[in-house]
Amino acid sequence: MTSVHQPHDTRRRPALHWGADGAGAGPVDERDADGYADLRSYAAIGDGRTIALIARDGRVDWLPLPEMDGVPVFGALLDAEQGGCIELCPVEEFTVDRAYVADTNVLTTTFTTASGSVRVTDSLNSGTAGRLPWSELARRIEGVDGHVELRAAVRPGTCLNTASPWVHQTARGAVLRVDDLTLAVRTLGARSVEDGDRRIEVRYATSPGSRHLLGLVGTEGEPLFLPPAEVIDAGVDRTIDNWSAWMRTFDWDGPWDTAVRRSALTLKLLLHAASGSMVAAATTSLPEGLGAEKMGAEKNWDYRYAWVRDSAYALTALFRFGLREETHGAISWLLSTIRRHGPEPQVVYTLDGGLVPTAESRDVPGWRGATPVVSGNDAAGQLQLGVFGDLFAIVALYVEHGNVLDAHTGRLLAGIADLACDRWRSKDSGMWELPEHRHYTTSKLGCWMALTKAVELAESGQVPGDDARWRSEAEHIRAWVEENCWSEERGAYVWYSGTDQLDASIVLHAISGFDRGERMSRTLDALRAELGAGPHLYRFTGAAKEEGVFLACSFWLVSALTLCGRVDEARDLMEELMSTPNDVGLLTEMLDPATGDLLGNLPQALSHLALVNAAITVSEASAAD
Repeated sequence: MTSVHQPHDTRRRPALHWGADGAGAGPVDERDADGYADLRSYAAIGDGRTIALIARDGRVDWLPLPEMDGVPVFGALLDAEQGGCIELCPVEEFTVDRAYVADTNVLTTTFTTASGSVRVTDSLNSGTAGRLPWSELARRIEGVDGHVELRAAVRPGTCLNTASPWVHQTARGAVLRVDDLTLAVRTLGARSVEDGDRRIEVRYATSPGSRHLLGLVGTEGEPLFLPPAEVIDAGVDRTIDNWSAWMRTFDWDGPWDTAVRRSALTLKLLLHAASGSMVAAATTSLPEGLGAEKMGAEKNWDYRYAWVRDSAYALTALFRFGLREETHGAISWLLSTIRRHGPEPQVVYTLDGGLVPTAESRDVPGWRGATPVVSGNDAAGQLQLGVFGDLFAIVALYVEHGNVLDAHTGRLLAGIADLACDRWRSKDSGMWELPEHRHYTTSKLGCWMALTKAVELAESGQVPGDDARWRSEAEHIRAWVEENCWSEERGAYVWYSGTDQLDASIVLHAISGFDRGERMSRTLDALRAELGAGPHLYRFTGAAKEEGVFLACSFWLVSALTLCGRVDEARDLMEELMSTPNDVGLLTEMLDPATGDLLGNLPQALSHLALVNAAITVSEASAAD
């Protein structure tokens, strides 16, 4: 462990790696001169409704309220000066050791100073019957040894420059108001509490065995319930028990146990409890670009929405882990949302099943100057043919696990299968949501997968109608891809018809079953030769010039190697990839292979889904040997 220096110390630290025990001991990521922490610095906690990101120095830099797709009332992640944060750390210089409480999303951080040590336990509390009807952040402070003074500040921000916070005095004490949000700070054992113009500051002094609390409760557009600080503190233990109970329903006895269990807990954070949808990531506008000179390259996106693709990959993992409520909730949300906006499925929806607004830029600095900062996502208006395959993969998997479709869903799917027959010949934006419309190979194969699964569902009596057309069009797609998208010269399936460039997403169609033979195996070798960077892959030819490696591709490659019969290679690759997560096991979307710096929004569902599905695939192949 090393000391935390002042925030304006800009010296770089080596990339942190996740040890075998999952603990977070190690160097403290320092903030740069403008107050931004490295993305590897963050741990995530959540309550099924929202997610908070906590840096290693104890500062909450991201907390949208009341929902994870709401305005970030604490948003210093994107605006260090005006974005707002919740500070809690010793007054003296300190070192840090942190880890999650076993089998939970409750975080413990031990700060050690020259005067002593103190443990902070961070929880977004849940209730006795699920999530609370208000937001409740608990930061329990326990004296370990010696005497430590701590300072805390609850400083709401401007919600990406859309609101101005203020402190309002009531007969019950001061509350913080930001637009329609009402927040209250609750303390236990505080030495002093001071109300400022736009912040509340608290001081604590610990001794061995002492117990203190910094709590925050909030509501939007409704009265604020003020629980006693002792009740908020007790909620930490209840929340730990709730997470532990959930993990007791989790069935996994395969390899890479620590990484798989942490990824499962992270995915649970990203499931929106109220609807059953899965958010792609907890944040917006964290850059995918490499280095300061690339941060204005407009590769900043808002990922606080639910992609059909992510739901498809999530169900594979959730079913394998024996989880029932989450699987049914996810598919029910998806099918009801498509009925609501259909008949053609969209690529992405809001967490409550609405239509995603178009992207709008916000006038804030962005993480380390990376702009634009956006809310909304223009992918919702794109044609992406892969969504047909994603939808049918979800439904087929649901049926495969012994469940039955209702009659309305069966008729809906029959109509969507007919749409896939008509749409597959169109150019689209592809899986990577690009502005260039082309005949992308994996887009065609998404339709192939949809029609293949539609035939299976019809044969099992789940979907009505004559499946002869679906079967015929699926064969036409296969023939088209084999004729137009295979390059013998490259020894690989190419990115799109008429090019010799490569696209890493083709590995998904070893997973889908389209090809697990010689052609796919040769393609995997070509991808590693051209798109590889250590154990990782870039998304497509030319991507290395402007972005990091795409972490999901790296883990998809593990699955593809396994399914092509190259299990030993897959296992070795998976071992290499285990150094990718940060010290508490979280993954972003991308990584700079030259520095190990994490890039893109976090925590990223697709990266964690790819990790767990890779582990499942290798485990099942090893068991079959």
